Amino acid sequence: MALKDFIKKEAANTYELVVSVDGTIFGKAINKVYKKQVKSINIPGFRKGKAPRHIIERMYGKEVFYDDAMQECYPDALYEASQEKGLEIVAVESLEAVEAGADGFTFKASIIVKPELEVDGYEGIEVTKPSTEVTEELIDKEIESVRDRNSRMVTVEDRAAEMGDTTVIDFEGFVDGVAFEGGKSENFSLALGSGNFIPGFEEQIVGHNAGEEFTITVTFPEDYQAEELKGKEAEFKIVLHEIKTKELPEVDDEFVKDVSEKETVAEYREELRETIAKRLADEAEKDIDNQISEKLVELAQGDIPEAMYERQVDEMIRDFEARLRSQGLNVGLNEYLQYMGMDMDSLRNVYRADAEKIVKRKLVLEAIAKKENIEVTEEDIEKEYADIAEMYKIEVAQVKAAIPAETIKGDLAVRKALEFVKDKAVIK
Repeated sequence: MALKDFIKKEAANTYELVVSVDGTIFGKAINKVYKKQVKSINIPGFRKGKAPRHIIERMYGKEVFYDDAMQECYPDALYEASQEKGLEIVAVESLEAVEAGADGFTFKASIIVKPELEVDGYEGIEVTKPSTEVTEELIDKEIESVRDRNSRMVTVEDRAAEMGDTTVIDFEGFVDGVAFEGGKSENFSLALGSGNFIPGFEEQIVGHNAGEEFTITVTFPEDYQAEELKGKEAEFKIVLHEIKTKELPEVDDEFVKDVSEKETVAEYREELRETIAKRLADEAEKDIDNQISEKLVELAQGDIPEAMYERQVDEMIRDFEARLRSQGLNVGLNEYLQYMGMDMDSLRNVYRADAEKIVKRKLVLEAIAKKENIEVTEEDIEKEYADIAEMYKIEVAQVKAAIPAETIKGDLAVRKALEFVKDKAVIK
């Protein structure tokens, strides 16, 4: 590979490269393409997939594999050319072959590269540390949370439904006297006050007793996902089968023994005090990091390619799709979006603002790392590989195969830069 020409274009962070790929590399790529494609090529006199390369080239022309072979060569050739100039490509706007032959080929590429920001004002950033005081109220709240997790549902027979109860109901909805799709269910468990149903639905169940049959009237919101129901008044026929409420355990020594390794309420409260103190300290550090990150984003001045934001959105959507799969949802992303009344454009808009912040923050921290000569050692990199391997319970070699050392190095530099800024911050 040889970089023949390098031109800065008028658009920010955009360059035009003219790159040549020698005959040896091109020849290997052609042979690779031939081996892939020969399996589907029929040549008279040869079994399918067995025709020699020179026979295929004689019949279809020597350039028959050129286009696909060039596609094989582009990524490495562009990477080497950009490395030669110390640039990181974030997007390729266009690729155009200039000439090709047995001795290699030349192509022209228009690329967008990652910018290097000039950054100042990152020393002495003022942030406010959240309170880490462990109050009795916080301990009480934690105990209530544990009581709730250890509660049981009991049937209510001596009173009407109240907010906070869970009711078991049959319901069927009608608009203008006609039942609508998705408006019917039997033995449905509905927590009153959850806000899961149309506004006014849950409130109108309050006051009714188990065994009652009654009708309620609600109006669908104007922004309801089903177009045909937006703003419509609906009547629901309800059968209230059962009312349930949570029964919470008493907070005594027996309760403590059931939920912890402590013996008394006093010992348990002290244990919770220590647990909450650690949690508050961790949350405070994260809050400080977030405050610093928000202020660093404001320091990002310069032309940042739109392609970087779009690439970050792509990554966030891939992560979202992976989370859906991990939760056992057996539907594709497009089906899920359709069910939620969204499309891909609206999902991208959801992630857009956060994507911009992530990109700006990273660029600023990379600029700080460079300006402050922050060093990432081989020992740092090896430790990070080991930590990742430990986290996912896999071999270090597997991590190294999946994540290039340069990626690890870049991530560590950003992390160290944030610590540098944090050490210089004014924390009130």
